[in-house]
Amino acid sequence: MTNGFVSESRRYLRGEYLPKIRACLDRLTEDDVWWRPNDESNSIGNLLLHLAGNARQWIVSGVGGVPDTRQRQREFDERTRIPKAELLAKLTSALGDVDDVLAGLDAAVLPESRSIQGRTVTVFDAVYHVVEHFAMHTGQITYITKLRTSADLGFYRDADGLAMPTLSGQPDDD
Repeated sequence: MTNGFVSESRRYLRGEYLPKIRACLDRLTEDDVWWRPNDESNSIGNLLLHLAGNARQWIVSGVGGVPDTRQRQREFDERTRIPKAELLAKLTSALGDVDDVLAGLDAAVLPESRSIQGRTVTVFDAVYHVVEHFAMHTGQITYITKLRTSADLGFYRDADGLAMPTLSGQPDDD
């Protein structure tokens, strides 16, 4: 079961969330990516920086042991309009590194403790946190995209009253 947990976590991150984010970015202008309804809200650009930083900190550093150099507040403070292609490349690279750590993860380490963001968590908790965190912000990115484009993004189709995904659910080749 634990190997299934790690496999499903990898699939969700690279095969579900990343393709949805990429599809959103394909529909948005550079201005849309940095739009925010007010100063208390994050733009999609900030969310992409935040997702990359969070995934690296929790999985690559926290689980994988790479030194943690994250400066979390910078992800939210960024106002330079980094091009969406560069943002997507940063996120894709971060998820590639995350996937490398998860691919080499022995299920026996899942109950082991790690210190991440000043908290003591298990490896299982760290992976679960990143998947849940990614899901939440992917939903925000999807919602902002719908607000900015007034479009159905077509992520699901109706099949006899059931929502069937239209994306492959398979990791990208990136």
